Amino acid sequence: MNLIAQEFQPIAAIATTPTAAKLLEPICQTLGATLWIPESCQKTVNLPRNTQVYTDSLKNHLTNIWQNYCAIVFCLASGAVVRLISPLLQDKYRDPAVVVVDEAGKFVISLCSGHQGGADKLTNILAPLLNATPVITGASHNSGLPGIDILGKPFGWQLGEGDWNKVSAVVARGETVQVLQEVGSTLWQKHLPEQHPFYFGSPEIGEASPTPKARIWISFTQRQFSPDSDLPKVQWHPRVLWVGVGCERGTSKKLIATGIEEIFRAHHLAAGAIAGIATINIKADEIGLVEFCHERNLPLRTFSAELLNCVEVPNPSNIVAAEVGTSSVAEAAAVLGAKQQQDTDISGCNDDSSSQLKQEKNILKSSTNLLVSKQIFRLEGEPGAMTIAVALAEKEYTGRTGKLLLIGTGPGQLDQMTSAAQTAVSYADVVIGYSLYIDLIQPLFNPGQIVEKMPITQERKRGEKAIELAYFGLTVAVVSSGDCGIYGMAGLVLEQLQAKGWDGKNPAVEIFPGVSALQSAASRVGAPLMHDFCAISLSDLLTPWEVIDKRLIAAAMADFVVAIYNPKSQNRTEQLVKAVNIFLEYRQPETPVAIVRSAYRENEEITLTSLDKLLEVSVDMLTVILIGNQSTGTYNNWIITPRGYLG
Repeated sequence: MNLIAQEFQPIAAIATTPTAAKLLEPICQTLGATLWIPESCQKTVNLPRNTQVYTDSLKNHLTNIWQNYCAIVFCLASGAVVRLISPLLQDKYRDPAVVVVDEAGKFVISLCSGHQGGADKLTNILAPLLNATPVITGASHNSGLPGIDILGKPFGWQLGEGDWNKVSAVVARGETVQVLQEVGSTLWQKHLPEQHPFYFGSPEIGEASPTPKARIWISFTQRQFSPDSDLPKVQWHPRVLWVGVGCERGTSKKLIATGIEEIFRAHHLAAGAIAGIATINIKADEIGLVEFCHERNLPLRTFSAELLNCVEVPNPSNIVAAEVGTSSVAEAAAVLGAKQQQDTDISGCNDDSSSQLKQEKNILKSSTNLLVSKQIFRLEGEPGAMTIAVALAEKEYTGRTGKLLLIGTGPGQLDQMTSAAQTAVSYADVVIGYSLYIDLIQPLFNPGQIVEKMPITQERKRGEKAIELAYFGLTVAVVSSGDCGIYGMAGLVLEQLQAKGWDGKNPAVEIFPGVSALQSAASRVGAPLMHDFCAISLSDLLTPWEVIDKRLIAAAMADFVVAIYNPKSQNRTEQLVKAVNIFLEYRQPETPVAIVRSAYRENEEITLTSLDKLLEVSVDMLTVILIGNQSTGTYNNWIITPRGYLG
């Protein structure tokens, strides 16, 4: 199963006719969906392996499986689907995503749970697979805006209290919405459409303040909204609070949960803003603590006594130091949890070097951000006691495993791009690439996506940015023209991951191949690559010319058909001249040559010439040159390299 499919698992596909079953087959194969069919369709040939048969009525069958799937895709009339699912619907936070495909395969419709269930996103994923048109009717989507109730999902934010329907309605009407963001990533703010309704923060002194019709709080504070207010409000909680816990052996889960709840209530902190629990490593197996974290789906981070001792805290304890080897557990662990989330290198505190230890202590001292100092908590009738402290991290914990989708977009036109690659672009939280390539795939983008355009010479920066965001927990699509593994970004990104000590799992990586430039160029002029061929880039920015020179000579001598990439730029004009002279030593002057610029794009240019006249044609970095071998010939403006089938 690919990385994209994992988000929507488990998926059910419902077909009631053989035609519908055949139409849904790509969904089952690509996304691992279970295909449900009635007994009457059992004899349909070539059904997917994960096909199951229902024997009751479809209405009763849906009642039985409704709670078992995250998404259900119907190939059925939308009216029939509405009647079937209406008795089962609860609310958008609990219903599965429901998507409908018409039996002609022309449209994919997001019917139910578009935001929370992910039906809108799934619709955009399924449409390329079926070569269909996505139909999404949500007001925010059609205005190019992210849904308010899914705004923070990529960053792992938790939905807080508020009137989500009323605030969403204000956004849909294009009325002013004040956004007060105190913590969490602001990436989403930088990629909104020009005409958006959001007003950020409070006005400067002397500035006129627009009158908001709704308000969004993005903070770690638990606010109480007045039910009598005419201004609808909602709150998102980025997970930025690390709770440090010290406890006696045998402290119960109930005591731990109650203690954290009471201290958060007393300090007006949102439980949804908890990033994780931090403690000393000897408590890694504390049953109550482990059970609490498992129940709340929170990470439990543990630190050695030596590392905890690096942290200067307001309430050190000699008694604790004598017991566990450090003067602070709760406060120090909370600080370390928050600092680890900020990617500060704190491992040096275990180093024997006194200068290193001093340096790390200064780092922790200068950046300590305790919100709540150590509090002691006991609960009558429950065994044990605990200390609690809370620290604030600068960066939120997303709780997600990041993904890097390395994508080849092909020649440039969308119909030359694989459906899998199109799906990956639509699915990603972030799309990064050279500005020209980004512009070519613009129709695939969705509201709320973060799109980073970078200049052509910033390949390393693109890779670094993509890896940074993937380690943060986002799904990042890195696009290259042609095939991403042929002079594209795939190799660079994998090299950069290797240099960072990547474990091969986090972030997860998937590569989506595309039609390479040499293939697209060849397809426009015939079949020049029918026999052995090679590709050589003339750019000496990353490869010394001496190496390129040797490769040109070897390819020319070995009679390879050769595809020349990056033949000439404004600053590189002599390399192509040298390459042509090398080939003229080993090939006949009349050897066929194809010069193809911007294949399959609006400004495509194709020139058929010969080796001795190649330099008379204008070329640039968007040009691919195909040089034939000794057998290559031309016929009616087609270049053909014989494979030898005719002897």
